[in-house]
Amino acid sequence: MIKQISLALVGAALVTSCVSKKVFTDLESDYAKLKKENRALEDKNKDCDELTAQLQTELASAEATIEQLKADKANLANEIAETQSKVEGLGQSYKELEKNSSSELAKNAAKNRELLQQLEDKEKALATENARLIALQKELDARSKRIDELEGALAAKDANMKALKNSISKALTNFEGKGLTVEQRDGKVYVSMENKLLFQSGSWKVGVDGKQAVKQLGEVLAENPEINVLIEGHTDNDAFNGKGDISGNWDLSTKRATAIVNILQENDDINAESLTAAGRSEFAPIATNDTPEGKSRNRRIEVILTPKLDEVSKLLSDVK
Repeated sequence: MIKQISLALVGAALVTSCVSKKVFTDLESDYAKLKKENRALEDKNKDCDELTAQLQTELASAEATIEQLKADKANLANEIAETQSKVEGLGQSYKELEKNSSSELAKNAAKNRELLQQLEDKEKALATENARLIALQKELDARSKRIDELEGALAAKDANMKALKNSISKALTNFEGKGLTVEQRDGKVYVSMENKLLFQSGSWKVGVDGKQAVKQLGEVLAENPEINVLIEGHTDNDAFNGKGDISGNWDLSTKRATAIVNILQENDDINAESLTAAGRSEFAPIATNDTPEGKSRNRRIEVILTPKLDEVSKLLSDVK
């Protein structure tokens, strides 16, 4: 659309002969600048998707490692039980050899020496098994401790996200019934705001009520700096037919996400490095686009809050 507008302007300029060469050059420069900005937005969107995939992979890896550690713990427990059984058997053999040695000492000195040698061998074997048992128990204790630490870290993250969800719900309670929902799933908190709360049709300027909701959300985020914040813009599948310097639904969804980021950045206590804006256009619907109600739900901003997994990643490295 930008290219068509530029060509139309150039054509009008050539027909009327009322536009100077400098104006034509400025139009070409503006067009190149818009193309560069569009490429930058596409790169940011790609980075957002890669970050989301990385966090999901790290979380899945943590859960898989816990399951593997639990299995290792069970195997070690079985080995300990088997070793303890061997120790008991060796002890019994020791007693029998000692008894036989005492009863046969006077009758057969040669046999007694053989029994004593066997007894010594059994004692060595018993000492070896006891040492192995102690080593296995230490390894089991160490693995159990790491499993507990990892499970504790994940539980703490989940509890923190639940507390964050409750804080956001409380902060935004006055917007209930106005197209705003807050929910927790997959270890993340999702804040969904329909466009009817935020934008006019075809616009990316946030209205008064929407701006107030975003600011109240920002107050909670400012108190939780250890959270990654992804702001996604979504549209329905209707082609964009509004006015302004915009190329379509992709561009519109990205501009709307960026508008939310700009409001959040007005709060100096929010770390800009934790914010990511992304446009998803019409390609991540939550309802059908065959009804007006479904289209309304699909036109939304989603703020996805994800815990930073640095501590969990460190524990995983220590386990490995």
